[in-house]
Amino acid sequence: MKTELRVRGDLLPRGARVLCAVSGGADSICLLHLLWEKRAELGLALFAAHFEHGLRGEEALRDMAFVEAQCEALGVRCVTGHGDTRAYAAAHGLGLEEAARKLRYAFLERTADELECSRIATAHTADDNAETLLMNLIRGSGARGLGGIPPQRGRIVRPLLETDRREIEAWLAERGIPHVEDSSNESLTFTRNRLRHGILPQLRQFNPRLNESFARTAALLRQDADCLDAQAGAWLAAHFDGESLPAAELLGLHPALASRVLRAVCPKSLSSAHTEAALAFASGTEQGLLDLPGLRLRRERGRLYLSPYEPPRVPDRRIVPGSVTEFPELGLRVRAEKISADAPEIHSQFKTYRLGYETIHGDIVAGTRRSGDRMHPAGRGVGKSLKALFLEAGFTQAERDAALIFRDGEGILAVHPLALDERAVSAPGGPLLRLTVETLDGQERT
Repeated sequence: MKTELRVRGDLLPRGARVLCAVSGGADSICLLHLLWEKRAELGLALFAAHFEHGLRGEEALRDMAFVEAQCEALGVRCVTGHGDTRAYAAAHGLGLEEAARKLRYAFLERTADELECSRIATAHTADDNAETLLMNLIRGSGARGLGGIPPQRGRIVRPLLETDRREIEAWLAERGIPHVEDSSNESLTFTRNRLRHGILPQLRQFNPRLNESFARTAALLRQDADCLDAQAGAWLAAHFDGESLPAAELLGLHPALASRVLRAVCPKSLSSAHTEAALAFASGTEQGLLDLPGLRLRRERGRLYLSPYEPPRVPDRRIVPGSVTEFPELGLRVRAEKISADAPEIHSQFKTYRLGYETIHGDIVAGTRRSGDRMHPAGRGVGKSLKALFLEAGFTQAERDAALIFRDGEGILAVHPLALDERAVSAPGGPLLRLTVETLDGQERT
């Protein structure tokens, strides 16, 4: 008996122009062939798109050639794209998985625009949904995150979301349709793969129909989240004047609604810690400022005024002894001087830094924070993430974004205005590099 797959045809309106995302793996090749088979029945104009992330060398080029050949055999136009995921991740402080996802979806959206497609079909399965729900549970997500992968988001649709991966593989095998395997799917470096190959098989020993259970839970939580979002939207329509919110009325809401109100007006994603900080700020009575990702709150006369906030974009600049380097984005300049060990010390903590020359490896650069930054503050005897150190110091979002960080080939040397790394402490009698941080008007920053 042949395998029959559950395909959400209701996500594909008759006559739609559909762009199918095809990686070359079993799931996406199955979706491509299913849509091709149903194109006449549904009146679809079908196109394909393949994105090469620049991560897997020759294997990725093999996959791209395979997808192009499959599409040519079906008579489906295929558009390909390339990206430098590592460079994008480094430039935006992202992990490789998140950077790859952003680049891939940006390519799909651009391609859909060019081809005038009203739907972008991706091959997410019930297994993907279970993995996503479990990942979000581990991270501590709320109802929206535990709602898993939605069947539709804008013009992006997932027709195979109710289908198990094993059914897809059986369907392909019965029809003799080939696919390629991405070797990175076996790497336990990625969290999703560790869940896929380790945790989820163990959970299925308790419930073989785990995908269905997770899907049912996710659907119920999406319903709850939609209901709360609608209530938050109605409250905003009644109380938001376009630039401010009434603080007392916001605090009078149930926390589940208040947090959604804040997320609705913020252009970037807010964590629960961000919303808690904003609600605590709203309870104050004096004038004040609070910076959130993408948003600055100003508390004044019982209202919270909202204005866009973007962190300064500061490229790394080389620090050369005997020179002055300006950082106009931060309103700072740095004087770098090579001095002897017996040079008089300037007593201005966290404005002047004395680094041991023998501790420096390669060039020194200065710029702003990066994802995953860590250091060993001198005198503390323990390594910590910058995130933890900023939290301990009570830094605001804006202060974290404006911290000037000195690095060499081995990592962080100093963070202004916070600490010197223990690795940069000079040996007695050794030559020193003195870094003096000033504001652009020439005065040392306090």
